[in-house]
Amino acid sequence: MNLEQVYERHADFVWRTLRRLGVAEGEARDAAHDVFLIVHGQLGRFEGRSSLSTWLFAICRSVAREFRRRERQGARLLTDASLDDEIDLRADVGRAVEHQQQLAQLEQILSTLSTAQRNVFILFEIEKLTGEELAEALGIPLGTVYSRLALARKAFKEELERSRARARFGDQRARAASGSGGNHD
Repeated sequence: MNLEQVYERHADFVWRTLRRLGVAEGEARDAAHDVFLIVHGQLGRFEGRSSLSTWLFAICRSVAREFRRRERQGARLLTDASLDDEIDLRADVGRAVEHQQQLAQLEQILSTLSTAQRNVFILFEIEKLTGEELAEALGIPLGTVYSRLALARKAFKEELERSRARARFGDQRARAASGSGGNHD
């Protein structure tokens, strides 16, 4: 498999993984570029002992860690300039807004999980890797994968319920402030 084939088949996976590992949206394109530079340099040494997705995840994790470190150090300015490239003006605006809100909620909930739990949750629930692939990618026993997954699912569910409760409470407060909500004592 050559670099072009890897890119065509896995660019979306790499971008999603980087975003879910905490790389800011404005930095995701640069981070993905860095991932594929590493892939280019190491593809000839990829032995196939793991799946390509597992190998790419390990590279993404390393690149994301570096981008988060730079962000904390203030070495890069985050910009929304790349957003213009992502906007599809033909899309249904209402659906796009709702989708963005759901993605923002997902990102917010994922950010509350520990790094270990977030990695397992993303790769298992979202990217559909197997437990065995996760164990290999993360260098942890299979039992630890499933333990972290159970904890991550529980934490995700709890945070989702809190988020929904905050939204309901905010809606009630807004109605009360506008005078249309009546008395809710």
